[in-house]
Amino acid sequence: MPNLTVQQLEYLVAVADAPTWAMAAAAVGVTPSAMSQGLAELERRIGIRLFERDGRRRVLAVAAEPVLAHAREVLARTVDLARYSDQLREGRGGSLRVGMIDAAVVVHFSHTLRRFRAERPELDLRLTVASSATLLDLLRRATLDLAVCVEPPGLVESIAIAPLTSETLFVHAPHPGHLDRPPREWGPWVTFPAGAHTRSVIQQALRRAGAPFDVVAESHQPEVLREMVRLGLGWAVLPSTAQPSDTANPAVGPAIGQRRLVVARRADAVPNHAGEALEHELHEAAGAREGA
Repeated sequence: MPNLTVQQLEYLVAVADAPTWAMAAAAVGVTPSAMSQGLAELERRIGIRLFERDGRRRVLAVAAEPVLAHAREVLARTVDLARYSDQLREGRGGSLRVGMIDAAVVVHFSHTLRRFRAERPELDLRLTVASSATLLDLLRRATLDLAVCVEPPGLVESIAIAPLTSETLFVHAPHPGHLDRPPREWGPWVTFPAGAHTRSVIQQALRRAGAPFDVVAESHQPEVLREMVRLGLGWAVLPSTAQPSDTANPAVGPAIGQRRLVVARRADAVPNHAGEALEHELHEAAGAREGA
């Protein structure tokens, strides 16, 4: 078997992710010359040409794609192993990288996160707030340990998913009189961007109701979508957590479906004790909310 080093694989991933070789070298803390030598040695050891010339630039060759995928997996598992050994040595120390959609942070689990962090002052807890698709991508890349997001429309390879809680989806119309219209006359719509998990749920629910789905504006933020409705730009389907709190907001119509929030983690990841503890507390909090 070729005698590869983790450092060589790290160089390859850095070059693939950075705009320039200089920035890639800076990201891994070496000079461009040292990184170039390391990658040349990697090519020699595996016997595959990893780079091609594009003018004066060196770009990844097609043959390098499987090598790059292997490098990402090895680095992810190496990071897992290093962090696991840290946790064993430090007990409740180490780090935990968590990603959540905004509704999970602000509405559903804000108290859980505050309590979890207060009880573990030695834990380096990093929180990323982003869309569901972005969070799952970060999870696959081993940039996150745990994610709370909207359930994806299908299975995600190498990701384990467990349900947490559900939110009812309501139709929002610019004016109360619009709600008397039959579903075939609803819209046009302001909604979440293409590829968003919530948009898939909304589109399926409207299709079942017999409503068209003509999209005129998009935003990842429910508050922005609600304001668009208020301005008369279109209709929206929003989760119950985005319901108006005053009479100046858009008219709210019938419930049309539900979106489910899930907790996701890499199925093959080395056990993370802090992540397991947080996941347990998230499930307890979700159960308490549903039982209230």
